[in-house]
Amino acid sequence: MTTTLDRTAPRDPATAPPARLSLTPATALAGQLDGAWWPYSRDLEAELPALAAALDETWGRITRVTVNPTRWPAVPRTVAMAGHVLHVGWFTEQDPDKLILLSYTVGRWDLLVVPPETAPAAAARLMTAAAIPGSVLTAGVLMANEAVIGRGTRAARRREAAWEDEGGACMPTLGDPFGRSALPLSANGWR
Repeated sequence: MTTTLDRTAPRDPATAPPARLSLTPATALAGQLDGAWWPYSRDLEAELPALAAALDETWGRITRVTVNPTRWPAVPRTVAMAGHVLHVGWFTEQDPDKLILLSYTVGRWDLLVVPPETAPAAAARLMTAAAIPGSVLTAGVLMANEAVIGRGTRAARRREAAWEDEGGACMPTLGDPFGRSALPLSANGWR
């Protein structure tokens, strides 16, 4: 997949859509993830300001972010924020589906990154699962589980489409619908 980023387009933070977040409620149960983020694009420079602004009130000022560069076409070193600069780093050892946020005063948070092209139903499942307090599921496991669910959903849709295309009748491999006998009907309609 190739992604092209338009760096010449003017950016107005006031018109940027709000960050799509699902955060783990404050509890004593620590889990693998602190929630999920569903960006609108793979442009970190455009997406990070809204994310950091949404978390500033809840978690304090975010000062650093780390990502795995395999999911992002460009990883800027810094991103300008209102009143400060957000430093961005990358590590190939980090889970590609996870974003780590750091604050000097409060700590660290790990968020599942839901790919921007994800269907809304799948994104809702992922964001809900990532925000379960005390969950031991990692970002990679959640994404793998969703891939399996997605394949099952697509297969079910194909079966339903085949059912509808056949007029609602299912033909087994032997051509005998529903295992009925090929005997002609008797005068009273019974076989």
